[in-house]
This record gives sequence, C-alpha cells and structure tokens, in this order.
Amino acid sequence: MNAKSKPGLLIVDDDPLITDTLHFMLSNDFEVYVAETRKQVKSLLTQLDAPPPLALVDLGLPPAQHKPDEGFALITDLLNHSNTIKILVLSGQNDEANARHARALGAMDFIGKPAEPERIKEALLSALRFDQRAAAPAPAEETSGIVGTSFAMDKLRNQIRLYADAPFPVLIEGESGSGKEMVARSLHQWSKRAGKPYLALNCAAISPTLVEPTLFGYAKGAFTGATQAHSGYFEDARDGTLFLDEIGELPLELQAKLLRVLENGEFQRVGETGSRFSNSRIVAATNRDLRKEVREGRFRGDLYHRLSVFSVHVPALREQDEDKTVLLDHFRAHYAREVGTAPFTLTPEAQRLWLDYHFPGNVRELRNIVIRLTTKYAGQQVGARELEGEFDMDMVNPASIPMPTDAQALQDYAKTHLRSVHGFNLDQIMRQWEKSYVEAALSMTHGNLSQAAKMLGVNRTTLYSRMQTYQND
Repeated sequence: MNAKSKPGLLIVDDDPLITDTLHFMLSNDFEVYVAETRKQVKSLLTQLDAPPPLALVDLGLPPAQHKPDEGFALITDLLNHSNTIKILVLSGQNDEANARHARALGAMDFIGKPAEPERIKEALLSALRFDQRAAAPAPAEETSGIVGTSFAMDKLRNQIRLYADAPFPVLIEGESGSGKEMVARSLHQWSKRAGKPYLALNCAAISPTLVEPTLFGYAKGAFTGATQAHSGYFEDARDGTLFLDEIGELPLELQAKLLRVLENGEFQRVGETGSRFSNSRIVAATNRDLRKEVREGRFRGDLYHRLSVFSVHVPALREQDEDKTVLLDHFRAHYAREVGTAPFTLTPEAQRLWLDYHFPGNVRELRNIVIRLTTKYAGQQVGARELEGEFDMDMVNPASIPMPTDAQALQDYAKTHLRSVHGFNLDQIMRQWEKSYVEAALSMTHGNLSQAAKMLGVNRTTLYSRMQTYQND
C-alpha cells in the first residue's frame, strides 16, 4: 500500500515495548504516529495537516498510570479535536466499568490487554468501514439533516429555518456529543450562503499561539517559519459561514480581536498594519455555560452578547426519549446499508432497556453503540443481556433523572438509585442536586441572582453564599 494512501493511526501508550511492536506490525497498513502522554498528543496534532482517522489509546497514561483518568480525558480531547476520529481503547485496565465508560465518552470499542496484533489490526480496519459523517440526510431534505420527531427537535428545526438567512451570529449551546456541528452545517446549508464556503475551526484543538494567525492570516516574515504570506479563516470564508467550535476555549486576549470583527468585519493579518474586511457569518458553539464563564472572568461579556444575538440549544438525548427509537432506526439502516449487511433487531426486553437508558454520551454514544451492534450482530436479534453490555450503567447523573415529588415515589426512586450506583455518598448526591437546581435557575433567568433566588424560594444572599461554595467543587 502506498504510504500516501494509508489511513493515519495515532497510538498512545507509555510502554515502548507495546508501541514499538504495534508500529512494526501495523505500519504496512497504516501511517502510524506514536505518543506517550496527552501533552504529546496535543503537540503532535498541531503539527499534522489533518487529524488521523483512527486512534488506539491506553487508559493508564502518565502521570497516573494506575488510574484510567488520563485516558478518559484523552478520549474527550481527541473528539474535541475531531468529532469524526474513530477511537479504540487498548488497555490493561479492562474491567467492564472502564470499558463502558470509555464507550460512553465516545470510544468506538474497547480491547483488553494482552491482545494479538492481528486482532487489533482487524478491529482498526473494521472501524474504518463506518463513515460517521455520512449518517445524516441530505441537506436539501425537509429534516434539515436533523433527525428526530420530538417536540425538542421540531423546535430546533424551526429555529434553524428562522435563523438561517439572518446575517447575525448564532451561538449553539449543548452537551458534548449532542450534534452542535450538525446544527451549524444546517444553518449554512439552509441559508442563501449555501453555495459559499463553510469553514470550521475547533478553538480547543489548536495551540493558543496559532489561533490568531489561523483566524486572521499572517504576512511574510511575521514570525519564524512565516516564509510567505498566508490568508486566514476569516478571509477564506469570504461571504460564507465560519463555524467556531468550542468558542469558550478562545484565549481572552483574542476575544477582543474577535469582537472587533463581529462589530464591523475589520481585522488585520499578523504582521500587517492595513485592515482587511470579512463578510462571513459567524456561528459559534460551546458545551460550557458561557454566562458562568462571564461571571467568573474567563469570557468577555460583550463578546458573549455579540455572539448570542441568536441562541440555539441542542437538547441532550435524555430530553427526547421518543427520538431514541427514531435515531436507532436511522443509524441502524444507514450502517447496515453502508457495510452491506442485514440490520440487527432488538428483543422486546432489549427495546425497553434501550428506551430506559439515559445515553450520557448523547447521539455520539448512541451512534457508536449502533456501529458496534452492526459489527457484532448483523442480521441477528440482540437481547437485553447483550445490549446492557454496551451501556455505561454506572455513569448516572442524578440531575438528569426526573425526581418524583410524593413521599412513596421518592422512596421507590431512592431504592432504585441505591441499587444502581456504587460508592453512594448522600452528602455528595444532595450537593449535586442543590447545585443543579441553582445552575438551572441561573440559566433560566440569564444569570439574574434576584430572579433565580425568587424561583428557588431563598433570599439573594443565601443563593450567593451557596454559589461561592460551589467554586471549590
């Protein structure tokens, strides 16, 4: 296989014996890149023209090799950098809870160590068969590429239609894996700019020192390595759309320059004094609470208000129970057709389990589960036992579960919760509930303390005092 035609593969493991062996065994089929830590991965990704389509990562990485935390964080880092990268976990920390949590975060599959290189190679090649970007309807369809029949998704489609042709910025808010980039693309595709460029930049996936030249371009000799002038995203987007993902990661010093472009379209290339102008439409996205970021001084208030002329909330999958079946049918048919196999089916018990699961990783997690089931059970019936093995049953957020109000229902709820959660801590759970209600009230009142306090039935000073204690969480 020609080196240029080989798919890229990022291997992240701190054991040189493992990385050397895998590099030797897999280099005939993949263009292999190796890193030992999250820091090395971030540095490597900034040097590549495009992220590799595949990653094989260990969970036990420095500086905490005996815990899975660094590996879990790396999965999130990689998906923030590229939401199409296919991640397989290869780890000795292969208890079922770690496997489920890795999948919930967005990993396609989990392989326990030790594993034969041929098995690893087969899993990587299998992952390449699935095109995660092609699973949405064509943009010209009535759905606008947004799948779902729930009220929340109908509202989202209506907002896209309403805001698509407006020239003003749009801020898309939602949890990781909920489909914010699909909304950004739909805003562009449904607008009169559809024939113009659509460019996307992930602010979390680029070194802070490179953000300014990447956005605004640079003159020849502006810095070491600038051997010729280069245009930036604002210039290249021209009259199209510029999507700034993870806008909350943008350094404070660059936020002022972005605000200037949003106000009058004016910007300067790095190393130039003359002004240039951009007529591109800005769409930004974040999984952070930017109002909270503004209150804590990490995001400019004037930039937040300029970006959020129109705001779109992409609902979490737990907010749209009826769409779990719609999305199952959609992805199941798509991936079975893509790889040329018969679709799997679920038993009635498995269907009930599917509807009861809260999908902490949102649509991304659901899609990856369908991919794994398509691979393992093509044309077969999947039972509740097999399906439960794909779920992260330990990743339960009490704030995501509707809380009953009458005494008997509360007791039944508590019994169910105590059975499902390991290492239960009453103080921690009560604190989580309280914090979630406070943050919900602040979100609903757009950060107005007096209104939030009234909504919660406490006085303003009490609310402020409790908010101060959350800063140490």
